[in-house]
Amino acid sequence: MAKNQATTTTENSTTWTGKSRGTVTGFRIFVFFIRNFGVSAAYALMHVPIPYFSLVVRNNAKALHYYFRKRLGYSWFKSSIAIYKNYYVFGQSLVDKIAIPIGKGDQYTYEFDGEEHITEMLELGEGGILISAHVGNFELAQYFFKKRNFDTAISIVITDQDHEDIKEYLGQFTKRDHVNFIIVKEDMAHIFEISAAIAQNRIVCISGDRFLNKAKTLEAELLGKKAKFPIGPFQIATRLQVPVLFVYAMREPKRHYHLYARKVKIERRDAQDLLNKFAAHLELVVKKYPLQWFNFYDFWGDID
Repeated sequence: MAKNQATTTTENSTTWTGKSRGTVTGFRIFVFFIRNFGVSAAYALMHVPIPYFSLVVRNNAKALHYYFRKRLGYSWFKSSIAIYKNYYVFGQSLVDKIAIPIGKGDQYTYEFDGEEHITEMLELGEGGILISAHVGNFELAQYFFKKRNFDTAISIVITDQDHEDIKEYLGQFTKRDHVNFIIVKEDMAHIFEISAAIAQNRIVCISGDRFLNKAKTLEAELLGKKAKFPIGPFQIATRLQVPVLFVYAMREPKRHYHLYARKVKIERRDAQDLLNKFAAHLELVVKKYPLQWFNFYDFWGDID
């Protein structure tokens, strides 16, 4: 593919839908357990739905098996065990997203690795771009930012397409009032909001590894095979002439979160170059935290 030549993705098995599974009843149960029995009890409860997702939601399990077996080189048996562990770690992350904002935050510890790069961005007063991915638990980065008083200067770009009843229920616990959020819209209006935020010298954090139907994409190699990535984050970052960081919030043992912020050199208007650097860095993170890959679909477009 020629440099910066984008393709348009149509709806197929390789496309993320933007929606997650779950019911209000399920979330009510977990909130009840967190409040009445503690975080550890909620973690233990996560073992209950895992067999359903492993055995019934076959597309997701198939995508995970491909990831572990073909991209990481695990044996069939090790891949099967890893799928279960992956779902469990994902469940723990969901519990954490609820537990921290409802008052259990003192049960967690945080490590900010590369904080000086964000501080430098803020001191420059020119705005900036943070590019993350669906590994770890980046939504919790807002609590890192709040602890460092970065929250008033950062906007996080998110999709907001979960079921309305789930959003309404969780909204009472996970109020998004610490950080400004920009919602991804199919009419691409969020692009103007991102540009406006940068113009106001704000820092914008955006995911670089998922795209909705019909979005323009670029390809880069990840774990030994080409995959499609959204062109938007990399195009914006290389056109606006602002500092760029790669950031991830990774879960570690004993309820410890490790936020990484890494500085990256960008080439003017070369989205492909920035994507290649992002994919290379993402690969390092995935290899270090293989169970925290949370793209439950045919990411590489290579599943039979």
